[in-house]
Amino acid sequence: MAQLRISEAASLMGVSDDTVRRWIDRGELTASPDDSGRKTVAGADLARLAQERAAGRVAGVGGSVDAAVSARNSFRGLVTSVKSDEVMSQVDIQCGPYRVVSLISTEAVREMGLEPGSLATARVKATSVVVEGAAR
Repeated sequence: MAQLRISEAASLMGVSDDTVRRWIDRGELTASPDDSGRKTVAGADLARLAQERAAGRVAGVGGSVDAAVSARNSFRGLVTSVKSDEVMSQVDIQCGPYRVVSLISTEAVREMGLEPGSLATARVKATSVVVEGAAR
């Protein structure tokens, strides 16, 4: 079973190391020492917690995700670039450490008032997703 250091768990969950430590203190996650004596959490336990927290957000409990929206992958960020021609626009959004690029109509860009510095949420839904595991 994959064991993750607290900093890795925090990064994957998009929270601080201290938040993961609080989850451990509250019993939401169980920590065990690795060979070096550092606290680790089981990857499966972290995945369970991530799903529980996501389900709570979708259900409207302590989150801002709209339950009527079917896309589950939402990335809120800052618009960094808009390149438009007469019909289509490329919108770049910096969502934390990730750059999300979307091609949408120029009309939609105007209607939403998208410009560098504005806030936007990218919602991603795909029929095919490729998953690559970490090297062991």
